[in-house]
Amino acid sequence: MSKNEEINSIDPASISQQELHGYLLSAVAPRPICFASTIDKDGNVNLSPFSYFNLFSVNPPIMIFSPSRRGRDNTTKHTLENVLEVKETVINIVNYDMVEQMSLSSTEYGDGVNEFVKAGFTQVPSDKVKPPRVGEAPVAFECVVDQVIALGDGPGAGNLVLAKVVQIHVKKAYLDADGNLDTPKLDLVARMGGNWYCRANGDALFEIPKPIRTKGIGVDMLPEAVRNSDILTGNNLGRLGNLEELPSAEAIEKVAEHPDVKSMVGGVKNSSEIHTLAQKWLTEGNTEDALALLHL
Repeated sequence: MSKNEEINSIDPASISQQELHGYLLSAVAPRPICFASTIDKDGNVNLSPFSYFNLFSVNPPIMIFSPSRRGRDNTTKHTLENVLEVKETVINIVNYDMVEQMSLSSTEYGDGVNEFVKAGFTQVPSDKVKPPRVGEAPVAFECVVDQVIALGDGPGAGNLVLAKVVQIHVKKAYLDADGNLDTPKLDLVARMGGNWYCRANGDALFEIPKPIRTKGIGVDMLPEAVRNSDILTGNNLGRLGNLEELPSAEAIEKVAEHPDVKSMVGGVKNSSEIHTLAQKWLTEGNTEDALALLHL
């Protein structure tokens, strides 16, 4: 962290709930969206989105979302009331093609109003639970509700709905050649702070080698001049530290003969030029060569 970087440290108890809400929802993002369809004991259907949501277990398959108490008057939402009456829900996944309709469904309509109809969604019968699923959703998870855990009784307090997946519906159009869900095809959206959303597609998507079966050398094993570089970023260092071993003498000698290295001004290899070239190679995916270059 830069010595000149200023930090605003805040005790959450010292600011208003609205200010706290803004900090939390803008910083903890992007958040996946649970588009939950539920039903009450009289058969009235409700459909509402929640961004306090994620997957928490695969065995058993458990998803959790949280309908919070309303900040303005501390009342509870229809979704929470429904899952307490009928312990079932369908968690529909939201992509870009349906995000505007999803947003419309978040309007707080009165009792008995079906958001499927208001937002123009197709109501499709589920296989194993009573609430219907959204026909337009690329993926839908039929769930039974294991628990509902109240986190408080004041305005803004969450209520954790622990939902166990019992049936999955996947549209084949979103599968790749191997039958797996294709992330670019899914074109998912996520919630940010305020009125902002983000779209998981195009340049927003990128891949990072995952250090699961390998053990990277770590940033601490890089030369001090590299660790303290004014050119190489933290992401650059992380990618280098993910390699399994330091470069061999042969690899370093090979890199020294590279035309880009030999053509450096006057044949002088200063750290600025080397770091700039290493960064270029990193962006091109030549991580091993970049590490060898930095050990010249």
